[in-house]
Amino acid sequence: MSKLDIDKKAIRELAEIMNETGLGEIEIETDDHRLRVSMSTSVAAPAPLVHAAVTAAATMAAVAEPAAPADVSNHPGAVKSPMVGTAYMSPEPTAPAFIQVGDTISEGQTLLIVEAMKTMNPIAAPKGGKVLEILVSDKEPVEFGQPLVIVE
Repeated sequence: MSKLDIDKKAIRELAEIMNETGLGEIEIETDDHRLRVSMSTSVAAPAPLVHAAVTAAATMAAVAEPAAPADVSNHPGAVKSPMVGTAYMSPEPTAPAFIQVGDTISEGQTLLIVEAMKTMNPIAAPKGGKVLEILVSDKEPVEFGQPLVIVE
């Protein structure tokens, strides 16, 4: 399948699964191609200390591209996402971010939140140290096993 030869039936089936399950994004990957279907979301007025994401009209985008190698995934200080979801860098839209590059953190400290199926999941530091790099931005979709932060 070339980059422009997109399987419309597969996209429709993935969109149907998303509607049935309430997922905001779904992705499948083969050896040399990746297909991601996502529904656009908007952030509603926040409740204290959480982000409220509301699924908007069915605006869908499909991306078919070769999988890019992740060069930081083997870094010993990489904190990886335990799930597919959306990353949030602060407890609510107007609050400061949990961490900044250069911060000294302690084990168990919340680094960010990954929202999956309307559940906010705090991602805790597996060890204390210094934040060398933040690899995701606020409201960015993340994949299972994707490096989020480098702590050393």
